[in-house]
Amino acid sequence: MHISREKRHVIEVAPSFDATGSFDIRLINHGTSLHVHLHLDDSLSEVAAVDAGNHYVESESERRVRVTVDTDSLDGEELLGKLKIASAYGAETRWVDIDVSEPEPERETVIVDESLARPPPTEPSTEPVVANPVALVLGLALVALLVAGLVVLLVDDPFVVTGSLVVVGGVLVALVFLLRG
Repeated sequence: MHISREKRHVIEVAPSFDATGSFDIRLINHGTSLHVHLHLDDSLSEVAAVDAGNHYVESESERRVRVTVDTDSLDGEELLGKLKIASAYGAETRWVDIDVSEPEPERETVIVDESLARPPPTEPSTEPVVANPVALVLGLALVALLVAGLVVLLVDDPFVVTGSLVVVGGVLVALVFLLRG
């Protein structure tokens, strides 16, 4: 809708409008700043609401006003109502017939291509890597004990002996917990 394009405060708007669901009203002001009043008649206000009644539109600017329509209350029926548009505190007034209907239901489409012919990727196996994990841990414990013993024999140092005893103690404690569980 254009305001003040040819003459000050004059409203230029189509005589009717078809809406499917909620919609915006574009207020395009070609002149000085002004207030535009929007009002829905009784039948239209039963299913629709305007953000606010009075809207300030700055000079040489555009403003959008949302009209929210409750399509559930239409019950599949169309509704014919009127929108009143007034500028200059009612000096200029226009009425627009608005025919509101429910939007078409959205259809969900499924895209089918050759990827559906391929089998889905297999899930990673939950089987253990080693057939008997307890035997593997026991084998590693034996290797740790042998390495600690060889280090004690080859290096004659009290710190190395103490470290080897700590390793042997740790392996023995781990083996006790492993064999209990």
